[in-house]
Amino acid sequence: MPCAAVIRFPGSNCEFETARVLRNSGIDSRIYNWNEIGRLSDNKADAYVLPGGFSFQDRIRAGVIASRENIMDFVFEEAMNGKPVLGICNGAQVLIESGLVPGWKPGSVQGALAGNLAPGRSGYLSRWVYLKPGKEAVAKCPWLSALEGDAFPLPIAHAEGRFVFREEDMDKVKSHIGLTYCTPDGSAADGWPDNPNGSVLNIAALMNAEGNVLAMMPHPERSYHLWQVPPDMQGFWGDKRRNSSLKDIEEQPGPGAIIFKGLAKYLGVK
Repeated sequence: MPCAAVIRFPGSNCEFETARVLRNSGIDSRIYNWNEIGRLSDNKADAYVLPGGFSFQDRIRAGVIASRENIMDFVFEEAMNGKPVLGICNGAQVLIESGLVPGWKPGSVQGALAGNLAPGRSGYLSRWVYLKPGKEAVAKCPWLSALEGDAFPLPIAHAEGRFVFREEDMDKVKSHIGLTYCTPDGSAADGWPDNPNGSVLNIAALMNAEGNVLAMMPHPERSYHLWQVPPDMQGFWGDKRRNSSLKDIEEQPGPGAIIFKGLAKYLGVK
């Protein structure tokens, strides 16, 4: 059975549910602390996940301290060797600060996740959003390989999720888009509320050039089960939740399962 390593930093708070949904997807998972680089290097995984949370209390900038930890040097090397790496929310911030995405010059920080821009409010925002994959994402990214192009919902929960880049890099960014915010019918988001944080080009997830590293702000591990979908959600997933029996709601997978199904497929899980 393939194995994924979930890296826990001080302040991570999504490591257990992330490890659990990986196991539910047919992938063995183990949690490694930020200071267990020796244990991790002795047990190399087939994939690596940086979970959500508030590593090192988001001091200085979200993800920046965690990105300087020695264990990230190991993750960096594994990513350069083609291993799938996923950063969720705070994990995405760590990947940006590590220079793994967009990765034009690996190790060099070439983008940022800035504070949310939303009318009449600032800071932390938790809600559901709709997403669709970028043009090259399904073919290039193991984590997105099970998507079919339709809009699907996932929850967000962050204060610094707005992807920003230098103006001269904007054209290059387009080929690195993993997921974009959209309307329930799949149309491009036109500002708030479909784009919840003001991210440029409606970017919700960004990948490196090879596609094996994905930094995403939405939380697939918090929507792995159908019962986690709000009953009033629009579109296919809301209809499925409302029209399912109580037993089906408890047992059926939710939209977040698609992300982990993609990795399982890539790693040969049957």
